[in-house]
Amino acid sequence: MKFLYTNMYQKLRYTFVVCLLLTGAIANAQITLQSPYSKFGVGNIKGSLLPQLRAMGGISTAVNKVNFFNNINMQNPASYASINLTTLDIGMAAGFTELSNSTQKENSFNSTLSHVALAFPVTTKSALSFGIMPYSELGYNFINSTKVGTTTDNTKTVDYRYTGEGGLTKAYLGYGIQFGDHLRVGANAEYLFGNLLENRSTEYVNEPGAINSRLQAKNSVGGIGFSYGAQYDISLDSKTSIMLGYSGSSSSKINSKRSQVVTQYYNDSQGNEQTAIDTLVFVENAPTNLKMPLVHNFGISIQKNNKWLFGADYRIGKWSNLTIDNVNQGLQDTYGFSVGGQITPDITAINGYFKRVDYRFGFQYDKTYIQMAGQDIKQMAVTVGLGLPLSSFGRTLYKMNFSAELGKRGTISNGLLQEKYINFHLGFTLNDKWFSRFRFD
Repeated sequence: MKFLYTNMYQKLRYTFVVCLLLTGAIANAQITLQSPYSKFGVGNIKGSLLPQLRAMGGISTAVNKVNFFNNINMQNPASYASINLTTLDIGMAAGFTELSNSTQKENSFNSTLSHVALAFPVTTKSALSFGIMPYSELGYNFINSTKVGTTTDNTKTVDYRYTGEGGLTKAYLGYGIQFGDHLRVGANAEYLFGNLLENRSTEYVNEPGAINSRLQAKNSVGGIGFSYGAQYDISLDSKTSIMLGYSGSSSSKINSKRSQVVTQYYNDSQGNEQTAIDTLVFVENAPTNLKMPLVHNFGISIQKNNKWLFGADYRIGKWSNLTIDNVNQGLQDTYGFSVGGQITPDITAINGYFKRVDYRFGFQYDKTYIQMAGQDIKQMAVTVGLGLPLSSFGRTLYKMNFSAELGKRGTISNGLLQEKYINFHLGFTLNDKWFSRFRFD
């Protein structure tokens, strides 16, 4: 008897090429985000969530499989232990943002490839996963105008210009394993990399002879951190169970290189910037680090197999400990919660496609790590989504997952800014059995 593997090698090679191409696209994606709040810390944190979890308000700590279909939940690597088919997930994201204060409004649009992730079982009770996705986004451009001077005759208008772009990307490799019938544990090794580019200029308005100055800073990040998790399920009957979950990330020091240039320059009579007349500071690729915070997530869910799931998460983060270039960033500790669920009317329905669709919904609330004018900046959103089964071919199953988030960050009171946003996430998930073998006589 001879045992022949399926075309596993060709599939892995194809997947590897796709992952490489998408990795380059994600890592070099142009961030067109316009969010003044991304100026703080490492930018706006994206979260390690695929569309199917975002649609449920972001619950993930106590979620692995709602039905027979496999999904990748890298937010809690313990969930990998429930994966019994090779699972590939590729997605994209887009969002509209309205930025406003008490007198003005401004709209922006941002789109990017959002993730690529692969998972496959190693044994009947363990699985391996790896992938790449955005970790944070940095994008802002605003001016703060003020008057300087001691008398009416020498008072001048000064523009303080702030711009930033870039962000961080996370690549991970994780493993999850089940012990006994109820306990699962797992861990991810995560490589965080990217560039944070920020400029700050001081310009005198309508003063052609005045000397202006600009600080240009670049932080090139590249280092390893770790996350981990556990899940424990309690059976209520043959189809219904409660799951308890925990996940967290370590307080890691991520290597980075800091470059900084301070220049002086003139503007001509039309306000156009001229060639720099002097360089006051020049630092290139000075080794330093970025100290990430300790983060904890706690979750609970109850589900009836192949029918429904409802759950809640609570999270806290020690972002007051974040340092960049050994300088504390003056951020606040965070906390937040998510609630959500999924309902599938009849997963076995032959007639009636929409009975087999997963209907998802949720709500999330967070106190962010930003405080301005003595006021905490808070964020909240309602979420909805669909899991749409696609045509299957043999043993290969496909599903398209869509989610939408309608939310806001900040407030217009006390002269602050408010962001209202609609984010869309689209993912394509494949389930297949790549590692089976056939017997020929």
